[in-house]
Amino acid sequence: MNHYVYEFSEGSRDMADLLGGKGANLAEMTRLGLPVPPGFTVTTTACRAFLATGVEPPELAGEVAHALTALERAAGRGLGRAGDPLLLSVRSGGRYSMPGMMETILDIGLCDATVAGLAKASGQERFAWDSYRRLLQMFGHTVMGVDGELFEGTLPALKAGRGVAGDHELDAADLILLTERFKALIHRETGERFPQDPVEQLHRAIRAVFASWNGERARVYRRRDHIPDDLGTAVTVQAMVFGNLGEDSGTGVAFTRDPATGERGVYGDYLSDAQGEDVVSGVRDAVPLARLKQLAPRAYVELSDHLRMLERHYQDLCDVEFTLERGKLWILQTRVGKRTAEAAFRIAYDLVDERLIDRHEALLRVSGAQLTRLLFPRFATSNDVAPLATGIAASPGAAVGAIVFDSATAVRRAAAGEPVVLVRTETTPDDLPGMIAARAVLTTRGGKTSHAAVVARGMGRVCVCGAESLVVDLERRSLTTRSGVTVREGDTVSVDGTAGTVHLGALPLTASDVGRALESGERTGPLSQAVRRALSHADTVRRLEVRANADTPEDAARARRFGAQGIGLCRTEHMFLGERKALLQAVILADEEAAREHALAALLPPQRSDFTAILAAMDGLPVTIRLLDPPLHEFLPDRTELAVRVATAASPDPHDVQLLAAVERMHERNPMLGLRGVRLALAVPGLVAVQVRAIAEAVAQRMRDGGDPRAEIMIPLVGAVEELRLVRGEVERVLAEVSGETGQSVRCPVGTMIELPRAALTAGRIAQAADFFSFGTNDLTQTTWGLSRDDAEASFFPGYLDKGILSGSPFETLDEEGVGRLITIAVREGRAAHPRLATGVCGEHGGDPASIDFFHRAGIDYVSCSPFRVPSARLEAGRAALVAKLP
Repeated sequence: MNHYVYEFSEGSRDMADLLGGKGANLAEMTRLGLPVPPGFTVTTTACRAFLATGVEPPELAGEVAHALTALERAAGRGLGRAGDPLLLSVRSGGRYSMPGMMETILDIGLCDATVAGLAKASGQERFAWDSYRRLLQMFGHTVMGVDGELFEGTLPALKAGRGVAGDHELDAADLILLTERFKALIHRETGERFPQDPVEQLHRAIRAVFASWNGERARVYRRRDHIPDDLGTAVTVQAMVFGNLGEDSGTGVAFTRDPATGERGVYGDYLSDAQGEDVVSGVRDAVPLARLKQLAPRAYVELSDHLRMLERHYQDLCDVEFTLERGKLWILQTRVGKRTAEAAFRIAYDLVDERLIDRHEALLRVSGAQLTRLLFPRFATSNDVAPLATGIAASPGAAVGAIVFDSATAVRRAAAGEPVVLVRTETTPDDLPGMIAARAVLTTRGGKTSHAAVVARGMGRVCVCGAESLVVDLERRSLTTRSGVTVREGDTVSVDGTAGTVHLGALPLTASDVGRALESGERTGPLSQAVRRALSHADTVRRLEVRANADTPEDAARARRFGAQGIGLCRTEHMFLGERKALLQAVILADEEAAREHALAALLPPQRSDFTAILAAMDGLPVTIRLLDPPLHEFLPDRTELAVRVATAASPDPHDVQLLAAVERMHERNPMLGLRGVRLALAVPGLVAVQVRAIAEAVAQRMRDGGDPRAEIMIPLVGAVEELRLVRGEVERVLAEVSGETGQSVRCPVGTMIELPRAALTAGRIAQAADFFSFGTNDLTQTTWGLSRDDAEASFFPGYLDKGILSGSPFETLDEEGVGRLITIAVREGRAAHPRLATGVCGEHGGDPASIDFFHRAGIDYVSCSPFRVPSARLEAGRAALVAKLP
């Protein structure tokens, strides 16, 4: 029999799957003896049952009633009691933190019969009616479906009628009137009255939180963070405590370390005489948490003690919500806090130094994605560049884009390829799509714990909050500074999330300090040192080698400085651009052998020079060189342009006429699946030989110069072992010729790219003719799915993501079920036929953190990625090795 409700005293932090993160942590703090208001949690199991059937499980009402009785006993008050009523908060709490994405309803239990009792018990009539109107507004919108804008519009109208500016200037009589207006609004919009039965309020609120799991903003957030849709949310029901009872009361959010930088110490925001969501919403500007030391010294000391206890208990940065009710401190929630990439590295290795965690755990707490963010460029500006505005540095990094003032515009313009900066007074969960689309987020209100800051940090977006000197005018689609400067929608700004500044125009960017330190070998600053420690440990535990995709000596040298263990993909396409493109055209289009030989001879020296320089940069390390791969049309004149030129010329150039005839003869309807890769090598005599000779002569030259060249030759787009055998024969013939001519023993392993499903499925046969496999996961994904990456991502992919058909692009993270299965088959059958077969990955997935974990499990020997992704790939390879050993 399912147990659907747990009192806080019955749970623990190990029960997050059942109680959600919030419920599990409330239970843990209760067990630790912290001052937690009493309550209970309705489980994720109950939510899943509700979502499946549309009704609560039949046992739930009885379990809630039983837990409510215990809660009332602990609180010393009763739900619906006229004299001193118990009020409840009803909050969501999934297994994974989704800040602001689901619903919260506060002050459950207030009604016409209890509001007077609350006024009498608190001694504050205004407070009681303010709480009642808050409940009406939250319940009316969240539970009863009234448009929230209707409530928002009613309050300003009342303030305008009273001639006041702030909510706090409304007296009890005003709030009584506002309450009646809210009740009338609910009745008008829904056709039903606001429920006066507190138990009915409670059960409807629970159902509304359950239903919010499938709300639009929650689904968008889960898709972005790859959170499964079938987990459901738990619901925590807790006795209300009130921070809006006067100056001796308040509410706040505290972090045990700075979530932006990782600095030790207590950080956060505090707002006097405030309730619930006032701090995180950014509607009112909070003061730094340190001010609580002057406002309530005893509570500050008590809070500091609790924060130290929680950090040592959780062995991590903790994010804590608290309320001060007439001088008494209550802890409402804790969780392992979201943090920036910079903070993640610093905190992990500070905790190692404090002996709270070991090096393995520290490595598991940072990620390749976070390291990649630290390698992003920063603004190359001097300190004398005056900013347009200054706010709170909420999420570091640098971004440039056109300002937009709403989420829909951000999504539309970003989809068109334009970098945008989303500007809001404060963000709400409904702004999530725009925040995902934007390069940066800028708000004029809020602090480091506002919605904008928390969400931006979680997704790695640049963010500046609380830029108070800016005034947003949504009607005119502009923002204005105190000095009178007006910036309109579409104007370009630069946002510095590290300094908390906003600049007009596009500032130049420079490499990050971490990137510069890793490249140069400098040991400067605590962040760079923490990153180095993580990479050093990852290198000692990882099994996967990490190579780089590099086509030039400069890229090869950079990759080596970033720790690459060779080149896993050296594309030869760039060697046939510019003046060389005409020579390649001559080779492809030649009718006579002499003309072809002449063009091939002209191509040899520049290729040899390129290969020599690349091998020198990677001396002693493998360099896998892929022979010519792109489709034929990329090397031929544009067919339409050539036809127009011939058709419109008064006297067409005979060469153009001849060229057009050849292009027409070779025209392909689908060139990506046409004459390319190994097929082109077999179709054009001499094309393989000239490339292999250039490689072999470069190897021989490096050997004569005392180097240690380790070139590997890779044949692309093989689908049948017979193709590979034929081309391999040509390769070995040329290698033997060069060895004889130079007196150097030139030996190069010969392998193939596995980028066609047929190649993967016949890998056992292909391995008999190959020294290595390198999985070209870009093409393998395209050919397995039967789609073009560029076309799909620009057309139907967004709809597939919205409908839940895909949880993410298979071009970003490897599709393990389909493409991954082909790779697993190819590795297993290839090694069965050739036990010493080396295997690697050279597609973009080679630098993707989630994909690297799969490649480790699949038994791949190395991954190869762009030079700037090498450090993050090294880190993720180490993490994958540790994860594989976890129980």
